[in-house]
Amino acid sequence: MKKQLFILAIFTMVSAVGCKDKKKEESKNQNPFLTEWDTPYGVAPFDKIKNEHFLPAFQEGIKQQQAEVDSIINNSAEPNFENTIEALEHSGSLLSKVSNVFYILLGALTNEEMQKIAQEIAPQISTHSDNINLNPKLWIRIKKVYEQKDKLKLNPEQQKLLEETYKDFVRGGADLDSLKQKRFREINQELSVLSLKFSENVLAENNRFKLIIDKKEDLAGLPESLIAAGADAAKENKMEGKWIYTLQNPSIMPFLQYSQKRVLREKILKAYFNRGNNGDSIDNKENINKIVNLRLERANLLGYPTHAAFILDENMAKTEANVYKLLDQVWTPAIKVAQNEAKELQAMMTKDGVKDKLQPWDWRYYAEKLRKEKYDLDEESLRPYFELNNVRNGAFELATRLYGLKFIERKDIPSYHADAQVYEVQEADGSHKGLLYMDFFPRESKRGGAWMNSFRKQSKKDGKNISPIISVVCNFSKPTADQPALLTFDEVNTLFHEFGHALQGLLSNCTYNSLSGTSVPRDFVELPSQIMENWAGQPEVLALYAKHFKTGVVIPKELIDKLGNSKYFNQGFETSEFIAAAYLDMNYHTIAKAEKIDVLEFEKKALAKIGLIPEISVRYKSTYYNHIFSGGYSAGYYSYTWAGVLDADAFNAFVEKGIFDKATATSFRKNILERGGTLDAMEMYKAFRGSEPKIEPYLKRKGLQK
Repeated sequence: MKKQLFILAIFTMVSAVGCKDKKKEESKNQNPFLTEWDTPYGVAPFDKIKNEHFLPAFQEGIKQQQAEVDSIINNSAEPNFENTIEALEHSGSLLSKVSNVFYILLGALTNEEMQKIAQEIAPQISTHSDNINLNPKLWIRIKKVYEQKDKLKLNPEQQKLLEETYKDFVRGGADLDSLKQKRFREINQELSVLSLKFSENVLAENNRFKLIIDKKEDLAGLPESLIAAGADAAKENKMEGKWIYTLQNPSIMPFLQYSQKRVLREKILKAYFNRGNNGDSIDNKENINKIVNLRLERANLLGYPTHAAFILDENMAKTEANVYKLLDQVWTPAIKVAQNEAKELQAMMTKDGVKDKLQPWDWRYYAEKLRKEKYDLDEESLRPYFELNNVRNGAFELATRLYGLKFIERKDIPSYHADAQVYEVQEADGSHKGLLYMDFFPRESKRGGAWMNSFRKQSKKDGKNISPIISVVCNFSKPTADQPALLTFDEVNTLFHEFGHALQGLLSNCTYNSLSGTSVPRDFVELPSQIMENWAGQPEVLALYAKHFKTGVVIPKELIDKLGNSKYFNQGFETSEFIAAAYLDMNYHTIAKAEKIDVLEFEKKALAKIGLIPEISVRYKSTYYNHIFSGGYSAGYYSYTWAGVLDADAFNAFVEKGIFDKATATSFRKNILERGGTLDAMEMYKAFRGSEPKIEPYLKRKGLQK
């Protein structure tokens, strides 16, 4: 069942341990997870939750779900949809409650104690999940219901739940013999620990490197906002009078764009590239070896030739050939454009008096200079118009115009960190729709990147709607002593992107938790997020949020025109580094025979095979490729491009009718955002658009096809 498989892949489970002595019983009674939450809309009482509560809560959650499963198995009545499929779907509510809180905090507000808890419970959660998926009596009941599916009078969502439950048990090893099931369990346990360890190592690498500058002349080229951010970082590290730059994106990326000190650009980028590749206790090369080979072995046990074949069987792409066809279609024009871009940058670098060959640590610096020269545009001229609160409110206003939603800040609702804002989301008529947490700034306790999660997914039970509680976590440029958080346009797009994921979670209108919200194929889940990025740069939308943080003046048409004129700039670079990462992912997961992988050599050959030019580095080198080794995107990083084809075509529907057209927005909401995974993804898309998408709008949007 999808719920169990999701827990297996992302969460971890513990064996049931009874609280027999008085002290343990008292601890249990005081555990906030083991009581009803008397909070607005049932949010977690974060101020009462301590690390010591998680393990007992996991244990009780497992104990309760196992009892629920036992009740299903021991039911003397003939198995039917209600007493088997639906009963299983509704099991494990406490375990889900604990898992959702723990793993969101593990990514956004972690510490050593939480990481130890995660390592301890990972193999045990895997065991619990396998105890359900590999239970022979439960499997017999599920098969009996499935075999009579054509005779049952089920509605479409019930049919989908039955089909997905049956498939997920097959994919969870239910049909394997006992010897293979034993090995299947061992693999799942080991993978659950390895993926956590991989992510922890990357976080440790992010935190341990600091570029410390103590000479003012070494700040040459840096904008005042970045200098102030560096000074603030130094002050936080008790190094006043110096400047610190880190491997967090809001720090390293603008440093690479603006620093005139080539040796410092090289130093910080090499540290970024070498994360997880330093031959020490947090090196990830051996973890990669184990993960890749264990995934292959598991796929083989289930009858698949590769891990990619196992993953893609559930996705829209279906086959490895279809993925490679898509990547090839984008790669061929993209690398040609990138080669021309490299020539331009090399010429500018030579003109600058630098006789060396263009290197990856030079690209962003000279690209920024070239953009200024070609379009009289640099990111620093845009930042004052992208104040974080205004951008966020602009995204809210867009959702209001499209879907009639209202967003009301609620300071009376518990939050897990002072930076995390809470909003109540209402329909146009004022009825409650859900809650949205937004956590924007980097900290050492937060992993890098941006993502959306659910503290609670939307579902319906006993005639009652259970409203969603959604979390959006980012790592944006922080406010400084003398100015608010000012975003780059790339960060603006990231906010709109994650907000799109949030809307799918918030607008979900499904019965079953395991089918609701973002429980859709991996290469479909990015459609609701990526389509939102299309609005971010539209002049009508910019007028809603792009206002100078000091004067309140709306971004002038001159700057909007420059932004529009430069929309194809550097697209060869951006597309090539991204597609190269998607190829690398597929290369790891199309390995069909177990082997000892020389990670660095494997990566080198994979990138040479597609012809990635040396001036450009793959977006994620293997040893810090969190998406595929700990983030659920294995054999799935191509999904952003697959969904890009969908969103470029889908946004054209709005362009044709007007970008705020209510009828089109209503259709997108009803056919895509509300549906979750209750129907086939392509059928949902065709219900909205009328036909399958073509790749041409995507290539044209990227400037890769005239």
